[in-house]
Amino acid sequence: MSVAQKVKHPYIVSLKTHCGGSPVIAGTKFPVKSVVFYVLKQGMTPEELVKEFSHLTLPQVYDALSFYYENREEIDKELSISESDLKVN
Repeated sequence: MSVAQKVKHPYIVSLKTHCGGSPVIAGTKFPVKSVVFYVLKQGMTPEELVKEFSHLTLPQVYDALSFYYENREEIDKELSISESDLKVN
């Protein structure tokens, strides 16, 4: 029986002062849920994302995606709330 280990995510932080405590890329205010939205929902490649948002790096984007896959339920919930907010406006 193997026990899943928690992976450290050096590029991801959760601060109450940024995006209401949602996980963001460290040193930025760019939410993990936005990385997920652009890459997994809109079909951008990580390379296209860092070209579009030049303050991001590929290691940050890949760490955000890794964080997402470990916390998928929580991030999906945030995404569905954000998407419903967009539809209302």
